[in-house]
Amino acid sequence: MLEYQAAKDLLINKTILVTGAGDGIGRAAAISFAKHGATVILLGKTVKKLEAVYDQIVQAGYPKPAIVPLDLKGATEQNYIDMAETIQEQFGHLDGALHNASLLGVLGPFEHISMDSVKEVMQVNVIAEIMMTRALLPIMKKAPKASLVFTSSGVGRQGRAFWGEYAISKFATEGMMQSIADEYEGSSLRVNSINPGATRTGMRANAYPAENPSTLKEPEDIMATYLYLMGDDSVDVNGQQLSAQ
Repeated sequence: MLEYQAAKDLLINKTILVTGAGDGIGRAAAISFAKHGATVILLGKTVKKLEAVYDQIVQAGYPKPAIVPLDLKGATEQNYIDMAETIQEQFGHLDGALHNASLLGVLGPFEHISMDSVKEVMQVNVIAEIMMTRALLPIMKKAPKASLVFTSSGVGRQGRAFWGEYAISKFATEGMMQSIADEYEGSSLRVNSINPGATRTGMRANAYPAENPSTLKEPEDIMATYLYLMGDDSVDVNGQQLSAQ
C-alpha cells in the first residue's frame, strides 16, 4: 500500500470532493487527484487559499476544478443539501469524497477541557461530517464505483493523555466510517479511513511546537494511500482503517 504506484490516468473522468483543500494534506490530495485525471471540488473556508490551489491545478494543465467556499463551523444542513444538489446538476454524480478538514482543539488535562472548545471540535470534526455525508450519499450512490474516505488519527485509534478533545472526535469519525461501511457493504460505495501519520502541516506544528519540521514527511510524500483509496484498484476495500505511513 505505501509503495502503491498510481497509474497516470487512475482518476480520469472521476469527480472528487476534498474538504480542507486550501492547504496541508487537503491541498496535496486535491492536486494529486487532479494530476491523475480527476475533476476536483475544492471545499474550504478561505477563498484565497482555494483560489491558489485552483490556479496551480489549471496552470499544470489538469482538469479544471470547482471551488466551494464553506466554513464547517457555521454551515447549516441546508448548505450541504444545496451543495449536493449543485454537484448533481453540474456533474450528475460524485465519485469520491475526502473528509480532510479538522480542528485540533486545545491539548491539555481532561479536567481542564473547555466545553466551548469541545463544541467547536465536535461541530467541525463530527457534526459537519455527518451532515455533509448524509447530503452526499444519494449522489455518491449514482456513481459506478464511489469512494468515501474519512481522515482519522493515531489518537482516534488509541487514546492518548492530553488529547481528549481531538481523540474523542476521531474515535467518533472511525465509528461513523465503520457504520456507513457496514451499511453499504456489497454496494457500489466503499467507505474507509486514513491515518496520515506525522506530517508537516500547520496542525502538526500547533500540536508539537518544539518539533523539528524537517524530520517530517511533506503532505505530497504520503499520497499513495489516498490515491489507492480513490481509484478503482481499491474497489473491494471497505470498512478498513488504513495508514499513510
